[in-house]
Amino acid sequence: MTLDPIQHPLLADSQHGFFTRKGGASSGVFEGLNCGYGSSDQKDIVQINRARVANALGVDLAQLAGVHQIHSADAVPVDGPVTDAPKADAMVTATKGIALGILTADCQPVLFADHQAGVIGAAHAGWKGALDGVLGATVAEMERLGAQRVNIVAVIGPTISQRNYEVGPEFRDQFVAADPSFSRFFLRGQKDRFQFDLPAFGLHQLGSLGLEKIAWTGHCTYADPGRFFSYRRSVHQKEADYGRLIAAIAL
Repeated sequence: MTLDPIQHPLLADSQHGFFTRKGGASSGVFEGLNCGYGSSDQKDIVQINRARVANALGVDLAQLAGVHQIHSADAVPVDGPVTDAPKADAMVTATKGIALGILTADCQPVLFADHQAGVIGAAHAGWKGALDGVLGATVAEMERLGAQRVNIVAVIGPTISQRNYEVGPEFRDQFVAADPSFSRFFLRGQKDRFQFDLPAFGLHQLGSLGLEKIAWTGHCTYADPGRFFSYRRSVHQKEADYGRLIAAIAL
């Protein structure tokens, strides 16, 4: 089976893809393109999957950089192969031949590019990272490498949609405490529950940074088990583990 990367016109000048679970070598609950070494999947199978992604981007596996994601607001520069992944949730590079890969399973994968400056970025933006500023940190690191904010484009890939993201009042309280206007990203649900619009919040954060060309691909990870892994869906189905999707971009 061939890979099924989702691409976006804003990133057309870069090799990129929000890769689905199709085209991978994993089986069981990881069936498909599981790219997460942090899962309990066989490491050699995950490596095969990641090699297929690297090949699709036109780079060697060693050039597909990643970070040890911790739901932080930290972004780091990359200028060569990463042998010991730093703890962070975003990467930027201006080095030709390097691909940046972010893993998600409901959180937002965000790919960035300033095609004029030759600078790219990739961020893992779950609710905590997005609230704490990981997207702004990514843009700031890109600027340090020569990017100009007015030229940066950013695309949010498959993530959990508002319809499938139920949260409690204490979750909403954290956002409202940060900014009362953030209440608009929540719809009242059953009893004391709310539905949180993560991609709308991500787009708001990107827009507030001054980025003018931004988009969400419109895909919900929870709602399409045939195409996407989903942490929340795996919990609801009482599965032992879950696969990780990869979103990647290369210069």
